[in-house]
Amino acid sequence: MHGMTPMQNHNQTTSHKITVPLIKNAFIEEDETKRALADFIVHAKKLSMGEQCRAFEEAFAKKQSCKEAILFNSGGSANLAMFQALKNMGELKDGDTVGFSALTWSTNSMPIIQMGLKPVAIDCDADTLNVMSHNLEERHKQVKLKAFFATNVIGFAGDLQAIREFCRKNDILFLEDNCESLGTKLPEGKTGNFGLGASFSFYVAHHMSTIEGGMVCTDDEAFAEMLRIVRANGWDRNLHPHQQTKWRTTPAGIESEFYSKFLFHDLGFNLRPTEITGFLGLYQLQFLDRNIKMREQTFLRCEAIMQNNADLVPVRRDHLAMVSSFVIPVIAKTSELRDRYLQKFHNAGVEVRPMIAGNIQKQPFHKKYVVETYPLPNTDFLHTSSFYCGNCPDYTEEEIQTIMSCLSKN
Repeated sequence: MHGMTPMQNHNQTTSHKITVPLIKNAFIEEDETKRALADFIVHAKKLSMGEQCRAFEEAFAKKQSCKEAILFNSGGSANLAMFQALKNMGELKDGDTVGFSALTWSTNSMPIIQMGLKPVAIDCDADTLNVMSHNLEERHKQVKLKAFFATNVIGFAGDLQAIREFCRKNDILFLEDNCESLGTKLPEGKTGNFGLGASFSFYVAHHMSTIEGGMVCTDDEAFAEMLRIVRANGWDRNLHPHQQTKWRTTPAGIESEFYSKFLFHDLGFNLRPTEITGFLGLYQLQFLDRNIKMREQTFLRCEAIMQNNADLVPVRRDHLAMVSSFVIPVIAKTSELRDRYLQKFHNAGVEVRPMIAGNIQKQPFHKKYVVETYPLPNTDFLHTSSFYCGNCPDYTEEEIQTIMSCLSKN
C-alpha cells in the first residue's frame, strides 16, 4: 500500500550514484521465486482468482492469528473496500467523522473522502511516529468521531490496546492500516488484530511481496462476508454456499436459479487479485519470519548508533514487544540537521525518501477536497525534520555499514 517508489529530495542532484537503493529485489529469494512463478504460469489451468488465492487467504489468516483473511489486488484496494463495506452494512453513513493518522499515505485518507465521509486528521507523538491514545482522546474532545483509522507507521505502532479500549468506551469504529507493520507485536498481541479489521500490503519492498496485492484480516464474519461482496462488484460469487443461500433467498433476492448467480446485492468494485497473487503470497510466506528477523537485526544495529547521536531522536518503542522494521527512520532534532543528514546519505549514495507522505494535510488532493484542517505540531515537525532509508533483508554487510556510517555524528 505505502509505495516505496523512490522520491528525489529537493536538496539532492542526480550527480551522485545510488549505491544503497531503497529496493533491491521484488522478492525474497528472487531467482528461486521467479523460476517457481514461471513454472506455475506455464502449468496453471486458470489465472483468474481461484484456489491459490483461497489457499493464501487461509495460510495468512493462520499466520496472523485471525479468523478471516480477504485477498485484494492491492493494499489501497483493501482500504477502500473496508470503508465501502462499512457503508453497505450501515455502520458508517455520509458525513460521518472519521479520524485518521495524519502521518500516513494517500490511500488512508482518500477512501474517507471518496466514501463521502468527513476526514479528521489526528496528530502523532513525534518520538513514536504514531497516533497514541492521548492524541486520539484530545481530538475526540474537539470533534466527536464515528471511526478511527490508524496507520501503524513503518514497523512501529501506537499504544493500540489503550486505543482499542478508548474506542470501545466511546463507540468509535476502530480500523488499522498494518501495511507497514506486518509482524510487529505489542504485549497484548500482533498489530493488525486490535480493530474490527486491518489492511495489509504485499507491494514490492514490503515485508513480503506479491508485486501488487493486499489483504484485510478480521475476526468479524459479517464484515468478511461484505468485504467479499465489495471485492467482486457487489455479487455473492465468492461467498460460502450457506452465505450465498442467505443472500439469494432474502426479499431483495430473486428466487429463480437462472438469475440467482447474477445478483448484485450491494455496492462494490472489481478489486479481485489473480492466481499469480495467490501463488506468490503462498510462496513468499515461507520466507516471512526470516525476512522480519533480518530486518530487525539491521534496525537494532542502526538504532544503537542513533541512540548515541545527540543530533537524532531515536524512535520510542517501550510499549512494543517486537518491532518488525519496515525501513530505517531518521528523525533529526531540527530541520537544519535533517538537511545535513540528507546530504550525508546522498553523498554516500544511500537512497532516501520523506517519512511516508509527511503531513497529509499538505498534499494537493487533501487541500482540494478537504476544507477543515487541524493543528498537527508533531506531524509538522516530522514533515520537516525526518526521512528514511531502506531496510532490505538482502543488503550486504557493506551496504549496512554505509547506512550506519551516515547515522553517526562524525
